[in-house]
Amino acid sequence: MQPGDVVLAGLPQADAKIKLRPTIVLAGIKPFGDVLLCGVSSQLQNEVRGFDEVLSQDCEDFLDSGLSHSSLIRLGYLATYPKSRVAGVLGSISQKRLLRLREKLAGFLKLP
Repeated sequence: MQPGDVVLAGLPQADAKIKLRPTIVLAGIKPFGDVLLCGVSSQLQNEVRGFDEVLSQDCEDFLDSGLSHSSLIRLGYLATYPKSRVAGVLGSISQKRLLRLREKLAGFLKLP
């Protein structure tokens, strides 16, 4: 499992239930082998413009992602999980997109 992989992980929902859903591995966290994940949603209308990112079917890395339809990469929906709680790898996003997502998140965290 590498940064940029699209993986399935059980994430808590608004109703506190755990749902297996696609996520993006943003980074590995050492020394315990945990991964920093961000959620992926089919609810495109929930996009936080300038922060989240839409991965649409016409994007160059959509087919490699393993997703079945256009999806919203939600940078505000973060979780850290041990690799053992990740159910599997669906695909991956491009390294260019991964770098852009990391830069957006880092820039947000640097805001005063």
